[in-house]
Amino acid sequence: MANTIKLEIITPSRLFYRGDIEMIIVPTLFGEEGFMANHSWATKLLDVGEMAVQEPGSQGFKIAAIAGGFIDVKDSIVVYADHAEWQEELDKKRAEADKVAAEEWLAQNRDSDKMDVRRAEVMLKKAISRMRVADGGRRAGR
Repeated sequence: MANTIKLEIITPSRLFYRGDIEMIIVPTLFGEEGFMANHSWATKLLDVGEMAVQEPGSQGFKIAAIAGGFIDVKDSIVVYADHAEWQEELDKKRAEADKVAAEEWLAQNRDSDKMDVRRAEVMLKKAISRMRVADGGRRAGR
């Protein structure tokens, strides 16, 4: 049996996940990083993207769209996410509409306040991430 580690994923609205896992892969600000049992202690900021959780005995991953936060790795792993949605919870048509709306706003408002432009860019990135995860994510079938 593979080594496992306790994982909790917490969002502002709910306890998203709690259980033993073999591995978690998250989007950090410097790229994807994976964490397993006996990993050295770490705290990393999370980016918008795809999060993958491998449960004990599973050959594949549970996939979720995640929107920022941080991961704290010690004797257990805790992910504090700004927002997270499992693949089966996603509404792809809504994500597509959000993508179109963000692209249109950016096309018409490039000279707007830098913070407003940055918010729209993040909304676009979130929509694209949600669409990819709704389609199975990059780890589909693994």
